[in-house]
Amino acid sequence: MRYLPLTEADRAAMLKTIGVSSIDALFAEVPAAARLDGLLDLPLAQGEIEVERAISHMAERNIVAGSVPFFIGGGAYRHHVPAAVDHLIQRGEFLTSYTPYQPEISQGTLQYLFEFQTQVALLTSMEVANASLYDGATACAEAVMMANRVTGRKRAVLSGGLHPHYRDVCATYAEFVGFDVVATDPQPGEDESLGQLIDNTTSCVVVQSPDFWGELSDQSELARLCHEKGALLVVVVTEILSLGAVKPPGEMGADIVAAEGQSLGNALNFGGPYLGLFASRDKFVRQMPGRLVGETVDAEGRRGWVLTLSTREQHIRRERATSNICTNSGLCALAFTIHLALLGESGFVRLARLNHAAAVRLAERIERLPAVRLVNHSFFNEFTVRLPCPAAPVVEALAQKRVLGGIPISRLYPDRPELADLLLVAATETATEDDMDRFEQALREVLP
Repeated sequence: MRYLPLTEADRAAMLKTIGVSSIDALFAEVPAAARLDGLLDLPLAQGEIEVERAISHMAERNIVAGSVPFFIGGGAYRHHVPAAVDHLIQRGEFLTSYTPYQPEISQGTLQYLFEFQTQVALLTSMEVANASLYDGATACAEAVMMANRVTGRKRAVLSGGLHPHYRDVCATYAEFVGFDVVATDPQPGEDESLGQLIDNTTSCVVVQSPDFWGELSDQSELARLCHEKGALLVVVVTEILSLGAVKPPGEMGADIVAAEGQSLGNALNFGGPYLGLFASRDKFVRQMPGRLVGETVDAEGRRGWVLTLSTREQHIRRERATSNICTNSGLCALAFTIHLALLGESGFVRLARLNHAAAVRLAERIERLPAVRLVNHSFFNEFTVRLPCPAAPVVEALAQKRVLGGIPISRLYPDRPELADLLLVAATETATEDDMDRFEQALREVLP
């Protein structure tokens, strides 16, 4: 007998209490075109074994990242994760723990979050970091809202080199929170002259480094222009490993850093969960979203850890909260911390150099192909090439040859026909010479 917690009488009483006539009325705000008309084309019921078989057959249609040459990046990168990381995060005291509301029984969780914050502050060369956010995109939007609070202004300028998903998340927040977003056109390899867009209503300028196209740039001059006009500079980093090889945002004069931490300790996982990194100058700490773990001593003088700052609405009154971020990616943050601790400073730098070297070798190979041009002037482990034809069908043809050969820009900018021939390619330490051989040969075969 199936267990149904609510009877028809229960449902009727609930609908009467909230003042609607039917369950369908609850979905009146959803456009009819976005609603299903009837049941999905699926069996109504199957046994567990049958469902497992059906799902397995469906999964076999995927090409798993680790099974073929893989050169996809665009904000999510395939790196080797040491076996020790997964082993340690699956310990019961970490895997099942949640928010450390009671510090007296959460010292282990609080300590690793404290170490995580320290690592993020060191990597970004910033003064303070929080105990993580959901992912890089939400961290970016939170950075903009923090800049609005700090400056008392409500106009953000977004670089055309900012990841389009991050741009979209900022625009969504802007619509519902109430601030203006000015986004420049995506122009790979072009000077944006963002300083000209800063006025006395601008709260912040948001740039990405390396940018969406893989281009590296020093934002020190832009930081100076921002500060002259009373605005903040927000630097976004989607490939945190790049900070093992390039100048960190803090040394460029960034006021806030929002980053994606997936590259360390966290596999691709079909798109998540990922890990938002967030750091800022100490003078802005009370406007930071999320929470901050600090070090203290107890009544007997023993070292311990506590939630020093909890500016989220789960801890304080909603109207006083700096953010509606209501949890953090704790297990992903632990994986990040363990992986970075295993690498150490020298290992982190060496891994970054391996990534850059792999990308250089691959770029040199691809550029030898007829009518293929490298767009970048510089890059870390990701770059953009212009093909002699639209990139989307090329990527599909490569997949048929069992090579995952990058991201066609048209997938993320479908309304920009001038970008249709651009292909975004990434090479990490996992890309072997044989992988590059297969990619080069397959690309040679599918290009016109």
